[in-house]
Amino acid sequence: MARMHSRKKGKAGSKRPIVTKPQPWLTYSSEEIEQLILKLSKSGKSNPVVGMMLRDTYGIPDIHKITGKKINKILKEHKAEQNLPEELSNLIKKEIKIIKHLDTNKKDMPSKRGLLLTGSKIRRLTKYYKRVGVLPADWKYSRDQIKLSA
Repeated sequence: MARMHSRKKGKAGSKRPIVTKPQPWLTYSSEEIEQLILKLSKSGKSNPVVGMMLRDTYGIPDIHKITGKKINKILKEHKAEQNLPEELSNLIKKEIKIIKHLDTNKKDMPSKRGLLLTGSKIRRLTKYYKRVGVLPADWKYSRDQIKLSA
């Protein structure tokens, strides 16, 4: 399937090995892994960064196979989840960067188009998250409010 705005195909990625049993070198229990996830999340790391740190630093290849839960679910159970979903916060940060760039470079037309595309992605994503119930129904996103906080 093609990308939404560039109409390019995606790149192939590697596949995880199909191993269902825990690895022999793994010494962490599921409770210890949950505590590590909570500790890393409280230190300000986002969910993907927590997963990469567990993989690279602690040698935990797959959290879901050991604990039976994903990082989001673990954080939700312990009420340590972020108020905005990761995708949405990344898009908002991207829009803030583009707005700051356009303040200094007013005639940069490709950036203006990028701002339009990012805004439409944010609107589509908020509509989806409201429908699914991740965001409250009265949640509003306004670019003016973001400008004031940035």
